[in-house]
Amino acid sequence: MRCAGDIDARQVDETAINIDPIQVGGRLTADAMKAVIAYGDGYSVCDNCRKPFRLDYIKKPPIADFHADLASWLGMDACRVVPGARRGFQAVCQGLVQKGDPVILTALSHYTEFIAAESVGAVPREIPKDGKNHITADAAAETIERVIKTEGKTPALLFVEGVDYQFGNHHDIRGIAKVAHSYDIPVLYNGAYTVGILPVSGKELGVDFVIGSGHKSMAAPAPSGLVATNAEYAERIFATTAVKGDQTGRTFGIKEVAMMGCTLMGVTVMGMMASFPHVKERVLAWDEELRKGKIVIDSLLSIEGTKILSDMPREHTLTRIDTRESFDRVAETHKKRGFYFTSALGKRGIAGVIPGATKIWKFNTYGMTESQADYTANAFLDIARENGLAVND
Repeated sequence: MRCAGDIDARQVDETAINIDPIQVGGRLTADAMKAVIAYGDGYSVCDNCRKPFRLDYIKKPPIADFHADLASWLGMDACRVVPGARRGFQAVCQGLVQKGDPVILTALSHYTEFIAAESVGAVPREIPKDGKNHITADAAAETIERVIKTEGKTPALLFVEGVDYQFGNHHDIRGIAKVAHSYDIPVLYNGAYTVGILPVSGKELGVDFVIGSGHKSMAAPAPSGLVATNAEYAERIFATTAVKGDQTGRTFGIKEVAMMGCTLMGVTVMGMMASFPHVKERVLAWDEELRKGKIVIDSLLSIEGTKILSDMPREHTLTRIDTRESFDRVAETHKKRGFYFTSALGKRGIAGVIPGATKIWKFNTYGMTESQADYTANAFLDIARENGLAVND
């Protein structure tokens, strides 16, 4: 089946149980699907755009209210929607960081955080992870002291992941924020794997910025995301233009520099808005998501030689797993090598594992029904048994 020409129709989530680590939180709701169709034209949301001609002022559809609701929901003072979390990182760096300033990241930071720092000429410095793959407040303090000593200046910003993309582990955000603030360093909370998945309050966490990903965790089309801030930094991050044309004398009202005037137009912002009521509801059922994820985790751990590399018990649905002593031992002699595993999953209607992966890989159970969790758990066990792996019943 094709959409048009050579463009195949994508049917992954319609025909399979998808456990892709980056996709499951971004599956659109039915309401978002309808919004995508209704507002698919490029400038569709601009029908009722009036002075001051800015996205977050549009009242019909209620985009202005959406911005206010997002800020309140996150326990922050101001919020803007942006084309993905990475553009939120960039906006904060652009507002706070000067060329040559040190910026603190972590050993588990996403590459886009590094690029955001690089885009403004910052000097990235990492907080190392401990033996349990955690970023701690003590390590943050040691890193800040080291950077001040070696760079001769206080870092301009500190990035920290609410839940990291490598292990799906939680980190001591409150402790790290407290340490950073003792040095007057603002803290950016990377909520790409938390905002829209589980409850997040920037105020309770004690951070200055909350970044979210619409297409990763808020059931929204790509590219979409948000950047929220407290009142202390709002004017700097959302600074309005001050330039003037030297020949025409033109000025550009209250367009925001970091937002390039307007950000999400049409299908992205409307899909994000349409899913928002569902997202606010689903974060309240986080314990249920963990319970269903445990069904799959327990089945994998019953396969001899399989190890979970993420924290146990699991506190997130994204999990890093080591199957070098189980599924990969089969791959050593199987005629399909490592591809036998994803082939066997595919035959059982399970998608999202990197083709050929049998050593160390990741999966995400978010959004499964209980019957899907049971089915997936049994599928892993069936594949193990049919390939001669020992299973502890």
